[in-house]
Amino acid sequence: MKNTVAVNDFVIKFANVNGSGSASANELFAKSILRMGVPVSPRNIFPSNIQGLPTWYEVRVSEKGYVGRRGGIDMMVAMNPQTWDADMAEISPGGYIFYDSTRPIPASKFREDLCVIGVPLTEISNTNYTDPRQRQLFKNIIYIGALSVLLNVDPEEITKLFAEQYKGKEQLLNSNVRALNLGRDYVLEHLHHPIGLQVKHADCVGNQIFTDGNSAAALGCVYGGATVAAWYPITPSSSVAEAFQKYCEKFRIDPSTRQNQFAIVQAEDELASIGMVVGAGWNGARAFTTTSGPGVSLMTEFIGLAYFAEIPITIINVQRGGPSTGMPTRTQQADLISCAYASHGDTKHVMLFPMDPYECFEHSATALDLADRLQTPVFVMTDLDIGMNQRLCAPFEWGPDRQFDQGKVMTAEELEAGKDFGRYKDVDGDGIPWRTLPGTHPTKGSFFTRGTTRDPYARYSERGPDYIYNMERLIRKFKTAAHIVPQPILRPAPEKTDYGVIYFGSTSPAMDEAFDILNAENLGLDGLRLRAFPFPDAVADFIHAHKLVFVVEQNRDAQMHTLLATELELDGTALVKILHYDGTPITARFIVNAIRSHLNTMQQRPSQAHQEMTA
Repeated sequence: MKNTVAVNDFVIKFANVNGSGSASANELFAKSILRMGVPVSPRNIFPSNIQGLPTWYEVRVSEKGYVGRRGGIDMMVAMNPQTWDADMAEISPGGYIFYDSTRPIPASKFREDLCVIGVPLTEISNTNYTDPRQRQLFKNIIYIGALSVLLNVDPEEITKLFAEQYKGKEQLLNSNVRALNLGRDYVLEHLHHPIGLQVKHADCVGNQIFTDGNSAAALGCVYGGATVAAWYPITPSSSVAEAFQKYCEKFRIDPSTRQNQFAIVQAEDELASIGMVVGAGWNGARAFTTTSGPGVSLMTEFIGLAYFAEIPITIINVQRGGPSTGMPTRTQQADLISCAYASHGDTKHVMLFPMDPYECFEHSATALDLADRLQTPVFVMTDLDIGMNQRLCAPFEWGPDRQFDQGKVMTAEELEAGKDFGRYKDVDGDGIPWRTLPGTHPTKGSFFTRGTTRDPYARYSERGPDYIYNMERLIRKFKTAAHIVPQPILRPAPEKTDYGVIYFGSTSPAMDEAFDILNAENLGLDGLRLRAFPFPDAVADFIHAHKLVFVVEQNRDAQMHTLLATELELDGTALVKILHYDGTPITARFIVNAIRSHLNTMQQRPSQAHQEMTA
């Protein structure tokens, strides 16, 4: 048997029990490799209950800087007997299984094509600790110590992380270092080391930062000028509001009066939260709510009010598996249709698609600007994979000249000078009317905000021509939005090709790696990464320039494919669906296999050129 040999390029997965304290230890492992200058991309896969069910933590180690899931596991740290068989099956041939050998496991439970590494973790922990909770927590640190020797991870980097975490708490620092050394000493004495998978110091991180998308989105809201947030807790979006509060307490307190310059309300439900945000937006505040798919379902009536009354609001949707409760702690891109057309009647909403924490920061700030400029709801469509997992990304930027853009807000001086004010009047053909803020002028510029139809001067009207005027103006405004939202990014193939691929959001990291693999196989594709809806003209141009375009997304019903075909009035057969929806983030291998298979099928059986690729 030939075991896998790789330096700074492998995937290790930890199989644990939720509530055992393993997540902190596993994160420590990932960060220690990062401190060695080697990019990592960890993903915490956890159940929706508090404790007792299986949980996994997958770490991608990639000197090349790939942050998407690769597919396949090179080493499994099997700490959960409940999932042993499934975990064993997931390891690639030639890989490694690391397990607690305190209790013997029958030989039949192991695969012959794997390298088996046993360490009596429970025995070591029970020998050195008497408190049951300490035994469990320190067992996690013991296996980190053992792995540090097997994989050649620098123990000094782990110790530095301990020192940062337990600064001023010397007893905790010393006890964790001791547990780490218990694991290291066992391997140094009893096992061959290091194994074929190794980590070596490198300089591949550069100035990148390591953060999660939810924290980044929250900071983007602070920089983007949000002063009001109303929310109701829901996985996986709650940490956006929690991070926003943390940043506001740091940056939004008046230094002289110590008064808060922000308002954050944890509402009694999603309806209350979106209602507060609509009220704040109407009053001139930059306001947002953060939620997930079930929350959006409950908010749709208020979203429709904001659309028709033209009130700026921002909604950060951290998508998860659905429908209904679905898979609350798994990731998907399955809210596209529900958000694009949220509410009854004819509605269309702006959506932004960030691909990493950097764009979560940037798009959240941009969404607040767009909401004001367009006087409409704007969705930031992130998801659990981006939102709750830490990722390397470019440092956030905010230039000193960057200013907030409130759009068409009429001032008291303009009203006093006799400027004509019609709240819902299109004065220049872009579909966006002028608005006033409460208290702008004592006698001029007032209007009645309503969810019913009205004429251009906000006067109640059920006349057909007034309704048509409003609805057609709203469509003109939506077309205007296509020119000012973040534009798509083109990634041309090395050589001219008739084939393209469209992707967006959290599919992007895996797609970046897939491009490299396909290019190496001379299967180059032009790529277009979508960053917003409505679709700019460049999207239709890209599709028309190719004989066939793959659309990669993470949902069952090909929702982006549907949006493209519907909104751009395309022949859907020109678009090939590549769908992944098991709740785990899409992998580069899945994308490559799907595209390769389809292209091979086209060559062998041209009549089947448009078959669907699904998970």
